[in-house]
Amino acid sequence: MNKDNIAVGLDIGTTKIVAMIGKKNEYGKLEILGVGKSKSLGVHRGVVNNITQTIQSIQQAVADAENDSGYKINDVVVGIAGQHIRSIQHSDYISRPNAEEVIGDADIDALIGQVHKLAMLPGEEIIHVLPQEFKIDGQAEIKEPIGMYGGRLESSFHVVVGQAASIRNLGRCIKSAGLELSGLTLEPLASADAVLSQEEKEAGVALIDIGGGTTDLAIFKDGIIRHTAVIPFGGNVITEDIKEGCSIIEKQAELLKTRFGSAWPGENKDNEIVSIPGLRGREPKEISLKNLSKIIHARVVEIIEQVYAEIKLYGHEDPKKKLIAGIVLTGGGAQLQHIKQLVEYITGMDTRIGYPNEHLAGDSNEELSSPLYATAVGLVMNSIRNNTKSATPFVEMKKEEPVVVTRPQVVVEETIVEEEKEEPKATQQITKQETTDDRIKRSFFDKYIDKIKEFLDNAE
Repeated sequence: MNKDNIAVGLDIGTTKIVAMIGKKNEYGKLEILGVGKSKSLGVHRGVVNNITQTIQSIQQAVADAENDSGYKINDVVVGIAGQHIRSIQHSDYISRPNAEEVIGDADIDALIGQVHKLAMLPGEEIIHVLPQEFKIDGQAEIKEPIGMYGGRLESSFHVVVGQAASIRNLGRCIKSAGLELSGLTLEPLASADAVLSQEEKEAGVALIDIGGGTTDLAIFKDGIIRHTAVIPFGGNVITEDIKEGCSIIEKQAELLKTRFGSAWPGENKDNEIVSIPGLRGREPKEISLKNLSKIIHARVVEIIEQVYAEIKLYGHEDPKKKLIAGIVLTGGGAQLQHIKQLVEYITGMDTRIGYPNEHLAGDSNEELSSPLYATAVGLVMNSIRNNTKSATPFVEMKKEEPVVVTRPQVVVEETIVEEEKEEPKATQQITKQETTDDRIKRSFFDKYIDKIKEFLDNAE
């Protein structure tokens, strides 16, 4: 029996669902034990719109990951995105009764607890409360307040907000697929963990994750998250434009985009033509690659301009807020030819493609270092930080008979949510190396998940 902390991330995207099982090796790198991927049905622009189809897609991905790894998945850290996500900046403070006592975890918890009581719009729920810089008795720019003296503890926060119904639907899908929800993370934050270096976060960087249904943005400066946004367009709208513009079916449009597509029309000569088989005995259709690139270019420019508007909204043009490390592109859309050059041309910022291979063990499958898997790798890293044992090995597998794992098909309408027995939670010791941010994530982690479970248990 392997006693390692086995972590599981579940990336529920618009085009694909990825279940990834991993653990840290002796060098602190991420060793991927198994991956399962299925076509995402029932998710539109990052939001669940068909519960039954989403459950089946999750079950397929999870079963594939279990077969691949030999581990049974118990709980998962899930990424959340979608057009309902928004972020706000907020400052708050607490007055401490005894300024002669040093500031401790309880004070940070009290301050964050206060932010969680913020009045939201009807139907909205706070997903993340991310502290930025602290202020003690007027002294600003304090990153680590623990152990200091002071009467008034103040902080600015980056608060990520989403629709409660969307979060509840996601939780229902996880539970109905026979899994427990151990954590919820904003997808651009997970992708940032996987592809950005600490130096880039310090210098100032914008991470653009171009997915199938949405394009996610996360901006870091001085090592702190400063701005997040979700643009409700992604690779799928490019495919849709090709389908309409060339009068072909969606499957052919997707193949054209991935194999021959380019975001820069000037790269293709006028005489470059690709032939597409006709439907049911019809004549083959000839498509000019220059025209194809023009269609892709128009839509990509629209997406990048919307993202750049968000970067300007953050205040990139202010010298103090300048993003020295420029832009990092990741997600499936980052694989589009010449997209890096187009982004540099539109924004005037240095750009690179972000691969999650920096955190992966040396012997990892080459496919896993694709930008496509950035979010899933980030979610596994998140699960490792939470110290959850998310998967256990199958006991005494027979070598001669390969074990095929199938999960029971769940009819959502008949799902009976059983009350879970509360298990005593082990008190987590905080090591000296932990930052305030880590402690905050730990202290609010259990409360937030309990809240989601309570939502699910009370759902009719």
